[in-house]
Amino acid sequence: MLSKSYPMKMSLAGIFLLITIALTLSFREKNPEHRILSAGSSMERPDLSDKKADFIHSIYSSITASGSQLSQQVFEIAFSGFDKLQAQGKLSQDSILTIIDFSKSSREKRMHVVDLKSGRLLFNSVVAHGRNSGDEYAQHFSNQPNSHKSSLGFYVTRGTYSGSNGYSMILNGMEKGFNDKAKDRAIVMHGAAYANENVLYSGQRLGRSYGCPALPQQLNKQVIEKIKGGNCLFIFYPDQQYLNNSKMING
Repeated sequence: MLSKSYPMKMSLAGIFLLITIALTLSFREKNPEHRILSAGSSMERPDLSDKKADFIHSIYSSITASGSQLSQQVFEIAFSGFDKLQAQGKLSQDSILTIIDFSKSSREKRMHVVDLKSGRLLFNSVVAHGRNSGDEYAQHFSNQPNSHKSSLGFYVTRGTYSGSNGYSMILNGMEKGFNDKAKDRAIVMHGAAYANENVLYSGQRLGRSYGCPALPQQLNKQVIEKIKGGNCLFIFYPDQQYLNNSKMING
């Protein structure tokens, strides 16, 4: 369905929408001490053509029918970044979009891998955040070496290797100041025993990484094989500094 790039109006006609009430209430209910965006804070939404908006709605309806709990607003932002990277020739023709929503608890399946050609949800899994980003919830993010924090923004997946964490995939951060030091920090996707979904059944939170998006070991290779080699990965959190200054969102 996405065999060629669609033209896209990348300009944003001002501030479109406050953070949805439902999303805000969800944050407060699940994590009262979690930093919530102020009432005046906002996320800008892409200014989409009717054709593209219909396409996005169709994909979103399909993945939610498959069990994804991803916010439509987050999906729209992720798709707009995917579309921009595709138009710049930085993505493969696979049209696989991976979204990690760090506004969710580590006890939730907050990673969503979507095949935009078929409209299918390929994977929906738990994923670990950096140990200095937070406990059950990720709250703090960094692009700095040795911070042991996760980094927000858009990435392009690269090749694979076998290292100390087993089968791993290189990530190329595409946003200067937010994740462009991913390679220097050795931020990669890999499997980890502490990311085992079974720990959730004992009432515990997921373990944490040094900043890498770490997956359950039994799922790691399947996911990497599907998304490696030039596909888009987006790590989201409603951080106002990121939302206001990301060129992928506001450019």
